[in-house]
Amino acid sequence: MRDFILKRVAALILPFICMYGLYVIFHGHVSPGGSFAGGIIVGLSFIAFATIYGLEKGRAKLPETVLNWTESYGTLWYGIMGMVGIVKGAPFLANKLAGVSLGAPGALSSGGLISLIGLGVGIRVASTMVTLFFTMMEEEP
Repeated sequence: MRDFILKRVAALILPFICMYGLYVIFHGHVSPGGSFAGGIIVGLSFIAFATIYGLEKGRAKLPETVLNWTESYGTLWYGIMGMVGIVKGAPFLANKLAGVSLGAPGALSSGGLISLIGLGVGIRVASTMVTLFFTMMEEEP
């Protein structure tokens, strides 16, 4: 009976935890938190899923190929956002110098490319956390 209740409560709560992690990633440049903390929250929601429902279901939800792609995508996205400055004749990861609009202070779109850079970092951190969890949970044959 305990597993039944745990699985039902987890099914209700884990999507909200994942959404909160995405909220922290996207609002990290205007509030406490950021892409690293949000990536940890998103990664831990998937780790909690795999812990509660079993490693097989966790690996089915996020197979190793998906994790490899998301790790690579997060790093690539960070690099692409950094290259915007170089393409526009400014330093790597430049915002205002590259002519990117900074938006209104305190708004989600403020900070120029910082929220987009944070998205890449958050994806990378979340996928790395889940990959480390699955690697540590592997059993020797």
